[in-house]
Amino acid sequence: MILGLGIVHLSLLMLLGLVLDGLFGEVRRAHPLVGFGRYASWIEARLNRAPARLLRGLFSWMLAVVPPMALAAALLYGAGKSRPLLALALHAVLLYFCLGLRSLRDHCLPIAVALRRGDLPGARSLTQRIVSRDTAQASAQDLSKAAVESLLENGNDAVFGTLFWFLIGGGTGALLFRLANTLDAMWGYRNARFLFFGRVAARVDDALNWIPARLTAFTYLLLGNSRAAWRCWRAQAPAWSSPNAGPVMASGAGALQLALGGAATYEGMVEIRPPLGSGNPANCDDIERAWRLVSRGAALWCCVTLLAALIACALEYHA
Repeated sequence: MILGLGIVHLSLLMLLGLVLDGLFGEVRRAHPLVGFGRYASWIEARLNRAPARLLRGLFSWMLAVVPPMALAAALLYGAGKSRPLLALALHAVLLYFCLGLRSLRDHCLPIAVALRRGDLPGARSLTQRIVSRDTAQASAQDLSKAAVESLLENGNDAVFGTLFWFLIGGGTGALLFRLANTLDAMWGYRNARFLFFGRVAARVDDALNWIPARLTAFTYLLLGNSRAAWRCWRAQAPAWSSPNAGPVMASGAGALQLALGGAATYEGMVEIRPPLGSGNPANCDDIERAWRLVSRGAALWCCVTLLAALIACALEYHA
């Protein structure tokens, strides 16, 4: 039993969370993660200063994460004591708030639509919303590559990592993962401002992501060109500075048989990143292929979890 939840409950709640995400998508107003981001920015603005930036970063991470985790745990515990069905519903709602599967579609597929109709300024504007690289002078090929890379990497962060930690710890597990991931996205930069302050956020995210990232890479391998995905995973992932983004993106690029990585512009400077995958450069059609890879992966995880629940029920019945 995980947090009082058996595999049957977890599998059904996971399905419910995915259905809610598919039906409603990202909350337009007062999204909890948006509110958390503002809270984290408030903390960083006041505590990110010398001396002792590393210790301040550790304290800031705890100050950001502990209160929402404690509140979620208290709500689930209180509901579980008196209204078990409400507690189950809260687990599913927490998962829904933490998932970003439909959000990936809603943010990335319009880029493909804009590129198809030749609206390069519109595609640049849409792409700038989802990546940190500069897009003002980006070509259609650059924008396609950026969108595909974002889909592959965020497939882990917004979907598979969230599902993994939900299966481990229910709604609080999913919440912990997404809060840690959000802090890494905000503080985990290797620049003068965040090199020490954000180190705790980066290392915690690396630890929480280690298993999910490899399960994500394996998912891409299963659902795409398996041989190319495995070859790229083994050969290219070690060259990436991130121990988790490397396997995810190399496997995904190989599965799609696309050549990704390479040059990208950040703050006016061209950065040559290690190559990813093999094959043709990405185009607008490949954005939809990448989305299908991620969405089919989510369906596969759901089916495997439901199958595990059925097997557990059968074993219990015959015991």
